[in-house]
Amino acid sequence: MSETVLVALGGNALVQRGESITMETQRRHIRAAVKELATLAKEHKLLITHGNGPQVGLLAEQASNYPNMSAYLLDEISAETEGLLAYLIEQELLNQLPDDRATASILTMVEVNSDDPALYRPTKPIGPYYSEAAKKQLEHNKGWSFKQFAQQWRRIVASPHPQKILQLEAIKNLLESDTVVICAGGGGIPVLRNGDGYRGVEAVIDKDLTSALLASQINISQLILATEADGVYQHWGTAEQRLIKEATVEQMAAYRFEEGSMQPKVDAACQFVRSTGRSATIGALKDLAQLIKGHAGTRITR
Repeated sequence: MSETVLVALGGNALVQRGESITMETQRRHIRAAVKELATLAKEHKLLITHGNGPQVGLLAEQASNYPNMSAYLLDEISAETEGLLAYLIEQELLNQLPDDRATASILTMVEVNSDDPALYRPTKPIGPYYSEAAKKQLEHNKGWSFKQFAQQWRRIVASPHPQKILQLEAIKNLLESDTVVICAGGGGIPVLRNGDGYRGVEAVIDKDLTSALLASQINISQLILATEADGVYQHWGTAEQRLIKEATVEQMAAYRFEEGSMQPKVDAACQFVRSTGRSATIGALKDLAQLIKGHAGTRITR
């Protein structure tokens, strides 16, 4: 095997906007995603992370429909979705990889700081899209915060920065044995450490920021942030929109992108480039082979 690559699958690359989050839908998208990943795994050591925003939002909404039961907290729901999506991805990898290629899924806890101001400022979108009327009802009934995307609304929650990946050594050991590893789903399960040990946090962690932290602590050659978009656009959604094909960290710092969507991907890519001196690429999952070669997407360099 040659270089080690980390591919971060966007949650919305597994469920498209407007689709019902059914098992059939998720399996269909995961099958298509793994087709690209399995091809990559034939030539590279491979580490896979993935988003879970749509799934976390759906389970949180379902759990809150039982008034006589305590609703599951976001860290608990993150653990549920991390395990489920890893299972689906790994099952499809086993179907598409040679029989002698090992795979493993690691339920990953990620430590955050209790004094992180992001814990008290919701920015991360999760769950389905809502109409104006549904959004107002949920605000009144559940006290949720929302942000508008086009003509619809999504719930937003706290998203603290990742500080420490608790299963890092296990992930390293598996990669060294040429195992395809799936980990840190949804950015990992957020936990705090105090005098009594670790406890979960009512938040979610951005999976791209966790992926960048993970990639910088392992001998990762390339970080690929795979999403719906074919790259990062300047002036997105206007007549002047322009694909940024390649830029330095300093050049990207001069731009601002949509918070809770593209900006965290750019921040994560720049974080990885600054800490390692290697390149990071943001682009469409369907272009994965070209993203690796630098022929598609937005490549960020020193």
